[in-house]
Amino acid sequence: MDVLTPARLPDAARLLAAGQMVSVPTPRWYMLCARADDPAATNAVFRAKQRPTAKPLLLLLDSPATAETLFNLSSDARLLTGGLWPGDLALRLPWKPAVEPVEAVGSPALVGCPDGILGQLVALAGEPLAAAVCSISTPAAGEKDHPALTAGQVAAFERTTGAGIGAVVDGGICPYGRHMTIVDCPAGAAARLEREGTVHARAVEAALTPAGGPHVG
Repeated sequence: MDVLTPARLPDAARLLAAGQMVSVPTPRWYMLCARADDPAATNAVFRAKQRPTAKPLLLLLDSPATAETLFNLSSDARLLTGGLWPGDLALRLPWKPAVEPVEAVGSPALVGCPDGILGQLVALAGEPLAAAVCSISTPAAGEKDHPALTAGQVAAFERTTGAGIGAVVDGGICPYGRHMTIVDCPAGAAARLEREGTVHARAVEAALTPAGGPHVG
């Protein structure tokens, strides 16, 4: 497994294009990433994490505009993408009828638009990426299996699992160690906070009520 500096993100993008996994830091923890439309690469993520394929991966996009082309966005979803993307907010979104869902991320899909190093890599890749936390998934995880917060912990994960990670982008220590916030955004219905994480529930509410009025849902 290569260790890359953030200045070598183009090398990481080339590894993704070649069908390899890359681990990338976020403010929360390191993520395992692969091309979303490459079944062999996404299957490698499932295997590395010992994750059931019935538990879909996160889909990462480069912009709200890309979300508009792929998903049926409600008015609430547009407020959230406009107010809180890019960032640590994931939206559960229904695919547009004319778009074939990506198997590895399921339907509806959990969709994010990251900032920072990961956001730069998605832009360089030029296509959606599938991602999951760099750790063993429950219920296979033991007491000592925690999400990687450093490049060294990614290397330890690689040694333990033999995952076949092509490279890790060393962005230092991930300080938050928390999940993304998830909001369910069904078509034609009000958005619903599914899980609070790094994005506070009040921030979600503020995005949904830009004029300061009450929001029902």
